Amino acid sequence: MYSQYKLQDDSGLLRETASQTSGPFVHIGLALEIAGFASRDDEIWEELAKDGAAGERIELVGRVFDGNGDMVRDALIELWQADSEGNYISRFDNKQPFSGFGRSACANDGDFHFYTVKPGQVDFDGAPMAPHVNIAIFARGINLHLQTRAYFDDEAEANDACPILNSVPSPERRKTLIAKKEQGGDVTRYCFDIYLQGENETVFFDF
Repeated sequence: MYSQYKLQDDSGLLRETASQTSGPFVHIGLALEIAGFASRDDEIWEELAKDGAAGERIELVGRVFDGNGDMVRDALIELWQADSEGNYISRFDNKQPFSGFGRSACANDGDFHFYTVKPGQVDFDGAPMAPHVNIAIFARGINLHLQTRAYFDDEAEANDACPILNSVPSPERRKTLIAKKEQGGDVTRYCFDIYLQGENETVFFDF
């Protein structure tokens, strides 16, 4: 004998489906080549901007850390952004000079990389948002992907006026959303590390 699991609760509503985390098989599901398997077409595309893309070419790099300060080496990062004029691409096509969307897996070195253009300012209810990129994080132990943003430390004036960035009340917490410009190289490089928990926890948005 066994008791049949009730599909409905006492109110007559359907029960929620049990939650699943994103790991530990993120790479096996979404980054086959890194997991040691044959890759699929358009599986990972870190290069949002190719030859012919308008705007300032930049590189965005970073790492993901857990609450113990250890690197999360199996995280997958998705990035989407406006183009250099502040316009979002309505139809994704990563064969175009600028696609507006990319995906990078934290491989053995723990880093993610994106090659893109610096985005322009996007309007928000009549007020311009500072240049930024939107980021989604998928990793082991996360039931629902996390969402954050990376702003740029050399856009101080725009950052100070940004309605979304300034919706974070703590100046110290706002610093966790700032990508830092690094010197050297042919392309301007920004570093943006993501902390899932702990003292330096990155601000995550619910939208």
